[in-house]
Amino acid sequence: NIMGGFFGITSTKDCLLDVFFGTDYHSHLGTARGGLAAYDPEIGLQRKIHSITNAPFRTKFETIFDEMKGIAAIGCISDTDPQPMLSRSNHGTYAICTIGIINNAEALIDQYLSFSHGHFDAMTGGRVNTVELVAALIDQKSSFGEGIKFAQSVIDGTCSILILKENGHLIAARDKVGRIPVIIGKGEDGYSVTFESFASLKLGYEMARELGPGEIVEPQNCTARRRGVITADNRRYGRYSGELMLIREELPADERVNVIGEVPENALLLIDRIARGAKFMLVEV
Repeated sequence: NIMGGFFGITSTKDCLLDVFFGTDYHSHLGTARGGLAAYDPEIGLQRKIHSITNAPFRTKFETIFDEMKGIAAIGCISDTDPQPMLSRSNHGTYAICTIGIINNAEALIDQYLSFSHGHFDAMTGGRVNTVELVAALIDQKSSFGEGIKFAQSVIDGTCSILILKENGHLIAARDKVGRIPVIIGKGEDGYSVTFESFASLKLGYEMARELGPGEIVEPQNCTARRRGVITADNRRYGRYSGELMLIREELPADERVNVIGEVPENALLLIDRIARGAKFMLVEV
């Protein structure tokens, strides 16, 4: 049985309350650990994990709003390993949680230790947290996308992944055979990622789509593009990924395009003086 569930939001506003409730809606899926991780532009990444063996998630985390805040957050209910886990690697610092079963975990651990000469934190009985194992597999490659694909390729079993990056972006990945649903929701101020669809719906997020088997997405600020915003095409745009644009006319939201900044209102008239296709420079104000 696959026990556990995750929920996450990336938003333009503080979203910890919604992630608290979204995670709590998954409480029926696990009775061992509950955890939350959040990103705030001033504080950075924060994390809290509690045992929910003797008390429910909502009770254990009722004071979390005095300890954490963030415009992006992820939460997890687990029947096995403590998570989300915070990791610092070649990809920077990030929080990660997973759902699934890795049948060949011990073989992957032995293989990793044989060539890396590194180590894993050991839990009671010498067992390794499988979330830490998945992070170690991802970190063997030069990008999150390549690392997740590699991890999925060597794992015997199922593993869906939710990552909160140190810039507040989320990465969601569904297991390679599609056993575990991962659903993207769209709200007024951002996007949600969830295992249980009703968790997003109860919080006012419309179902945007369900990821396909092995699919990886980074749903970050894919909002309507009003005049004067600056956008970057994300990985879903293929060969155009990373391309910047200054929006001159209003355009609808596109999941392949992230809004990353905007021109101050008192400078909007200058947009008309920039010719189509012309180069521009970004200066923080």
